[in-house]
Amino acid sequence: MRRNFAFLLGTATGVCLTLLVAGPQGAHVVAAAKAATRSDTYNQLNLFGSVFERVKSSYVEKPDDSKLMEGAINGMISALDPHSRYMNEKGWSDMQETTHGEFGGLGIEVTMEDGLVKVVTPIDDTPAARAGMLSGDVITQIDDEAIQGLSLEQAVSRMKGPANSKIRLKVMRKGAAAPIDVAIMREIIRVRPVRYRTEGGDIGYIRITRFNEQTTDGLKKALANIAREIPADKLAGYVVDLRNNPGGLLDQAVSVSSSFMNRGEVVSTRGRTAEETQRFTARGGDITRGKPLVVLINGGSASASEIVAGALRDHKRATLIGTRTFGKGSVQTIIPLGQGNGALALTTARYFTPSGRSIQAQGIAPDVEVLQDVPDELKGRTDLKGEASMRGHLAADGAEQAGSQAYVPPNEKDDKALIAAYNLLRGVTVNANGPTVAKRAVPN
Repeated sequence: MRRNFAFLLGTATGVCLTLLVAGPQGAHVVAAAKAATRSDTYNQLNLFGSVFERVKSSYVEKPDDSKLMEGAINGMISALDPHSRYMNEKGWSDMQETTHGEFGGLGIEVTMEDGLVKVVTPIDDTPAARAGMLSGDVITQIDDEAIQGLSLEQAVSRMKGPANSKIRLKVMRKGAAAPIDVAIMREIIRVRPVRYRTEGGDIGYIRITRFNEQTTDGLKKALANIAREIPADKLAGYVVDLRNNPGGLLDQAVSVSSSFMNRGEVVSTRGRTAEETQRFTARGGDITRGKPLVVLINGGSASASEIVAGALRDHKRATLIGTRTFGKGSVQTIIPLGQGNGALALTTARYFTPSGRSIQAQGIAPDVEVLQDVPDELKGRTDLKGEASMRGHLAADGAEQAGSQAYVPPNEKDDKALIAAYNLLRGVTVNANGPTVAKRAVPN
């Protein structure tokens, strides 16, 4: 299967060359280009085979063939973008557990950067969050063993484990003079992606922490409960908090957006093939019946969070408050590789907001920028550089933008973005140039 995949890539490259050189020279030029491309591909495959056989026969110790192949696959995928990756059978199983919303571990969303594991965000109310892990922390050691040289899946596998077992992490934190030792007790992580409450008898607050298989159902339950607690004539609107939400499933982003829209495009994807070029539209109708909506975003809002924020803003359905989002504008397709062989998470398309804008390596700027007051001990440690800082990222369509602040105060009375959202919904004038709440979505 791997060989066929490589061949198909070579064939696709040949087609591109054909389009470039076809002209007065005639068909022999086209044929020559195809033949040269195929020849180059087979030469590279022969080179790989030669190296593989030499390692098997001459390495100082007898190598494990499966480990050699897994390493080769990881090396190939690492030459792409930072979000494409190979998952062995265990890694694939772990990912499915995470998507379902329950697993044994620490409760952090991580990525690989320069061979080290970087925290995207800790999940609310998990051992990692309670231990003080922060967005941007770089994990260098797990139980006194260096991470350097491990794949992301291998590192994640070591951090997961049975409940009530201890793990020690060594963490590099921006602004800290020395590495920090963090001891954490693992728990069964039951990710409740949606939390809600009512505020002051007139506002519904909804916090979405990620987009897994339970997110849309959780949102609908939250909206139904808020409607029971606050009469429609007293409901000023909703605050949807997407801060430090690293994303998740595309279909959940579409269905969450649909819960606030009557019609119109939510997101489109564009890839190399027709099947990766799609348009997703709102379905089901606006559950909130056009009530005013404020969406909170920051530097930790990524991927599916950006899809939701972009759709609601483009349709003038919501006002965005906070700081610029992460800027992950790519779609990964999960490709199972057969029993026991794991799966590929392969970047297959870019996504675009309804206005046709790509947010890749740019992010989404809020309508109202609100910077939090950061405690002195955390200053310089709460900003995320965003997608544009990741090695090998897909290029932006235009000028790339750095990341932004990702700090959310633990005490709501200190949360300037949340307070601004409440004031906006209640019509409180904070300054003469302040924005107005977005009106009901325009027909489209």
